[in-house]
Formats: sequence, structure tokens, C-alpha cells
Amino acid sequence: MRQKRAKTYKRVMALYVQTFGFRHPFQILVSHDILLESSKSSMDIVKILGDVVQGECKPMITQCCMEALYALGKDHQQVTNLAKTFERRRCNHRTAIEGNECLKDVIGQTNKHRYVLASQSLALRTSLEPVPGLPIIHFNRTGVLVLSPPSTATIREKNKGEEARRLDGLREMEGVVDGENVVGANTPSQVGAGRRKVKGVNPLSVKKKKKVRVEGGSKKEAEVDVGKKRRRDEEEQQDQDQEGEVGEDAERGEEEAGDTSGKKKRRKRKKKSAVADAIKELNAMNEGESEGESGSEGE
Repeated sequence: MRQKRAKTYKRVMALYVQTFGFRHPFQILVSHDILLESSKSSMDIVKILGDVVQGECKPMITQCCMEALYALGKDHQQVTNLAKTFERRRCNHRTAIEGNECLKDVIGQTNKHRYVLASQSLALRTSLEPVPGLPIIHFNRTGVLVLSPPSTATIREKNKGEEARRLDGLREMEGVVDGENVVGANTPSQVGAGRRKVKGVNPLSVKKKKKVRVEGGSKKEAEVDVGKKRRRDEEEQQDQDQEGEVGEDAERGEEEAGDTSGKKKRRKRKKKSAVADAIKELNAMNEGESEGESGSEGE
């Protein structure tokens, strides 16, 4: 099978799986006429059916279709033997009826059992087109087994389901308040769920704390928080810096005070030296006068 055709078939079968609930292995109702058509080219019909539905398949045949093959006689014994290997689908017909009518009764108006029909009868395929969710397989003019495109009823049912889901979503969004796009946001369990929580410090930007073990104590007492110790050291350092600034201010004041006192002392010393000089001069003058008086008396 060509890759393009295989992709198309896979996409079509995905539609039936998602919309109508088809499951693997796909149940394929095989008609007696398509088995007769496949016998003309001696192909492996089971393998080709699996390729068409792009997955595992389970061929099934009704008892009425088997009776139609038995009626053909020994000329088609090989086809009859192949049909016997298929799973038998009970049609609940006490007396065998025509194969196409039997298949129409088994599928019904809704195809509730999710069958895939494999038939070569154009009349049967045309009569079952109004049934939504019914994949149909048949041979085309060139003798290739193909999967028919989805019918109008199938596409209508698919669009109807999508519209129903869209309306359900709108109904659920009616209760949303303040633009919250969470379904059921007005319930007590969801109140405040969309609010942004205050986060703590980024653990990657904080230096990890080192634990130091101290001897002579319990395990809890031995572990010291270095972070707290570092903060205490910083506070002590700040206090020391402040004390240093105060001390420097005091030293400057003392130096200024010392400079003024030194000047005063120097002045006082100068005054004392001047007085001493004056005293010395007076003493010298007194001594000179006394010597003069003693000399006059000797004469």
C-alpha cells in the first residue's frame, strides 16, 4: 500500500475511534461476495484488511453468508474453507436469508456494535450510507481493496458532537469570575488557587550554612550556626568602628586642648623668666649700691 493512501486511511479510522468509540481489534463483517471477488486474484484477504484499517482486525461472517457460500458448491470450496476460519457472528435468523439483508439487519440503524463492513454489493453500500459511524471497505475498479470516505451522516454526527462539546465548555465557563480560566474556580477548594504566593529567599543565592562540631557537648549543642555568628561579628565590628570614631574625636579634642595648654605654659614660662631677669637686675643694682656705700664709708 502506498504511503499517502495509508496516511489517509489512518486519519479516517482515527475519526471513527475518537467520535464513535471504535477499538482495536476492529470487527470487520465480511460479505460472501467480497470473498468471491478476492479469490479471483488469490490475495491474502485478512492481511489486506488489516492494512486498510491500519491496525489489528478481527474478520467476522454471519451464518446467512456462510449458507450462501455453501450453496455455491465445491467449485468455491477454497473460499468456503477460508470463511470457516473467521469468527461466526450470530444473526438470529432461524432460516437463512439473503446475505446482504442479513448484514443490514446485523448493523441496524446505528451500528451500535461498531462493525466495519466489507462488501462488494453496491446496493448494500448505498442503503447503509445513512448509518453514521459505519466504515465501508470494497474493491475499486482496478481491483484494489479501498476504504470509502466518511459518509455525509458520519460527518454530520462528528460536527454535532464537536458543537455539543463546545457548548458544554461555554456552560462550564459561565461560573468563572474575574477572568479566571480554571473550570470550577468558584468552588471553595479552588478559591484563591490562582493567586500568586509570596515566595521566600532563593536558596541558590544564599550561602549554605556550615555546621561546626564542638567537642565536649551534645550533638545539638555541638552544631553552631555560623550564619548567626557571622552576624554577631558584624554587629560587634560596627560597634567597634563607632567606638573608634568617638575615640578619634576625643583624641583630636585632647590634642587641641594640649596645644592651648602648651602655649599658656610657654607664656607663663616667658613671664617667669622675665620676672627672674628683673629680680636679678634689681639684686645686681642693690649689690652695686651696697658696694658703693661701703666704699664711701672706708674713705
